[in-house]
Amino acid sequence: MMESTFLAASVLIVLIFGLLASGIWVSVTLLVVGMAMMQFFTSAPMGSLIASTLWDSSWGWALTSLPLFIWMGEILFRSNLSADMFRGLSSWVGRLPGGLLHVNVLGCGVMAAITGSSAVTCATIGRMSVPELDRRGYPKALTIGTLAGSGTLGLLIPPSIIMIVYGVTAEQSIAHLFIGGILPGLLLIGLFMAYTGVSSILRGDSMPARDAVTRFRDKLIALRSLLPAVGLIVFVIGSIYGGFATPTEAAAVGVLGALLLSALGRALTWASFIEGVMSAVRTSCMISFIIATAACLSIAVAFVDLPRELAQWVNGLGLSPYVLLTVLAALILVMGCFLEGISIIVLTSSVMLPMVETAGINLVWFGIFLVILIEAAQITPPVGFNLFVLQGVTGENILTIAKAAFPFFLLLLVLLVIITIFPDLVLGLPRLMS
Repeated sequence: MMESTFLAASVLIVLIFGLLASGIWVSVTLLVVGMAMMQFFTSAPMGSLIASTLWDSSWGWALTSLPLFIWMGEILFRSNLSADMFRGLSSWVGRLPGGLLHVNVLGCGVMAAITGSSAVTCATIGRMSVPELDRRGYPKALTIGTLAGSGTLGLLIPPSIIMIVYGVTAEQSIAHLFIGGILPGLLLIGLFMAYTGVSSILRGDSMPARDAVTRFRDKLIALRSLLPAVGLIVFVIGSIYGGFATPTEAAAVGVLGALLLSALGRALTWASFIEGVMSAVRTSCMISFIIATAACLSIAVAFVDLPRELAQWVNGLGLSPYVLLTVLAALILVMGCFLEGISIIVLTSSVMLPMVETAGINLVWFGIFLVILIEAAQITPPVGFNLFVLQGVTGENILTIAKAAFPFFLLLLVLLVIITIFPDLVLGLPRLMS
């Protein structure tokens, strides 16, 4: 690597971590570092390039689906969905090994498909299930662990907000990313439920008695209130997979459907409508600002020629794709100890994606690989965001929560190994779409 490029890379790292450590917003940090890199290491006209890049990256059509999916989740989040979900699922899983702990896993899976957010998924299901599971005498460690692990499904099961960010950043099809996450997401739910069942059998003495047998007719009645919301999600994702709608069009239909369901459930008031709109606006603006400023940093490091130099250097090492993925996975997990997922994607994409492309790795597959890594980072201390969410829900200290979440962290790594060995689990459905 050339000496000037090495100096630029060193300055880049020091500036980013120095500004982040000082408490400056991620978006402001990205913009300042991009401007500094362009000013001191290139002869390009910094002012005009930064201005045009901010504009060009703020109006992309692919970004239109972002606020719509966020708004859909906010509407349903403020409905009676969480209570309906607990009633609907508990009668189906009460007799399984692990009992109502499976409500955490399945409930998070359903909520993930509604909100697209890991933190919202974890908080919503946690507020509903923790008091009930504590009252029935379920082991605290398994209650917390299933919530911490399953809460991460909000990133993997479509419509995922972080997949939209990755798709825009990596210039990949958001529809393909959404569909590519379905099978790994279902497999992860299966892994979590299997571990919960085995753990409950091994801890038989500390588990409460299983629920009484529920008649099939009563199960269907209990599930009835949950079907409209699940049907809406199936329709939204199915319309994308079937090619009937783009992600943006499907998101618009999803918003209309969510408003209708909320109104029919008598949960839609003027106050809740305004609250949902404002929450969606705040979240969307935050993410869009990060994406725009990340584009400024990306163009700056491109002018410095850092991605090409680094890709050539890595290529010269002769690393196999598996070794490269292992190195990148370790890097992402370390970064995940200090940063949240969207920041990780926008900070690393300009350098990491050229290396991945050079190694011949499919970028849609790598997007799912990256999302699973960020899921794992959500439950690693000291800054695993789901850990803090659960600390607020349960009142337990962060180390207790991290210890309970550790087995589920390992299951996420198992999923990474599985999709690496069987990449068609990710690429099969997108290939059928094409």
